[in-house]
Amino acid sequence: MSITTKLLGSKAVAALTSPHGVDRYLEMFNPMWVATEVRARVVDIKRENPNAEGSAPVATLTLQPTSTWRGHRAGQYVQVGVELPGSARRMTRCFSISSAASLPGERITLTIRANDEGQVSKFLVNEAQVGQMLHLSQAEGDFTIHESAATPTNNHLVFITGGSGITPAMSIARTLLRDGYDAKANRKVTFIHFARSEADQIFADELAAIAEADNHIDVHLRYGDQVFSEFELRRLVPDFKNTDTWACGPGGLIELVKDAYGEENARLRVEFFKPPAFSTGAAGGDVSFTRSGESAENTGATLLEQAEALGLKPEFGCRMGICFSCVKTKTDGTVRNVLTGEESSLPDEEVRICVSAPVGDCAVDL
Repeated sequence: MSITTKLLGSKAVAALTSPHGVDRYLEMFNPMWVATEVRARVVDIKRENPNAEGSAPVATLTLQPTSTWRGHRAGQYVQVGVELPGSARRMTRCFSISSAASLPGERITLTIRANDEGQVSKFLVNEAQVGQMLHLSQAEGDFTIHESAATPTNNHLVFITGGSGITPAMSIARTLLRDGYDAKANRKVTFIHFARSEADQIFADELAAIAEADNHIDVHLRYGDQVFSEFELRRLVPDFKNTDTWACGPGGLIELVKDAYGEENARLRVEFFKPPAFSTGAAGGDVSFTRSGESAENTGATLLEQAEALGLKPEFGCRMGICFSCVKTKTDGTVRNVLTGEESSLPDEEVRICVSAPVGDCAVDL
């Protein structure tokens, strides 16, 4: 870390630039200049399934993060924030990192399917352009392995994925191959993937190359009505219940996998990506923004969203609970952190209103 970066990230500079924060001022000169936040510029966009019919388009975005990016472990995901055209709010969603493990400041890739109900995913796949700036969190998630070329073991690894759930598994496979996994003849990977059709297959050429190479990774692709079955898994991996397994994909697939392994099987790791679930009217009570004199029935959305719905314009930065630009004092009531589910009823408590949802009556100094 340079002396300049340390200075810009100091408490003294933060106090001088309050309430906006130093990154708001740096952004005016160059969006890639940051002290604490993480941003990234889109440097390439690749269409993954251009010939698929009746299926959502998929694209891989190559991102150049700012120097504040601390890198990621294979299998992790990142929160992505983007200002959509015509919207005054930044929307945030989680996406797996599909590239091999990265070091601080290194480029990464996100492989995204444009879900019908996903405003962010549809924008990133269909409308994002090279040069587009995105807001990122640091890498998160425990859907990772400790295997590496430097720590050889006799472990047999199994990946079971469906649709775009292949992305974290590909990050792991790419990392193993990059770091010399194929040189360890006593190790093996069984990779089972389910897709709607061959035309809809993500990473088709790369998977074919992996399958043909002598690298101890066995690839099994299943299409259409070929569904997961414990019988086939047992044929491919006879001792699967005692084998380290990573499964990621649609809920139906994951439920079948969990049934096969048993609910309490510690060798099975599963990954789900879901946006925070907000109540749409059953939260109860009223929310009061005391300084402005505004109040309304609690909808269960975050305090930031409810304030904006009343026409207020509180300061915010990342909308992901990372930058602390939106901290306000909750003078009364209970809030739930929508990222962790934790609740707090402390009086005169500073909360990040972008990730805090009121539970019942709540008052905020705003």
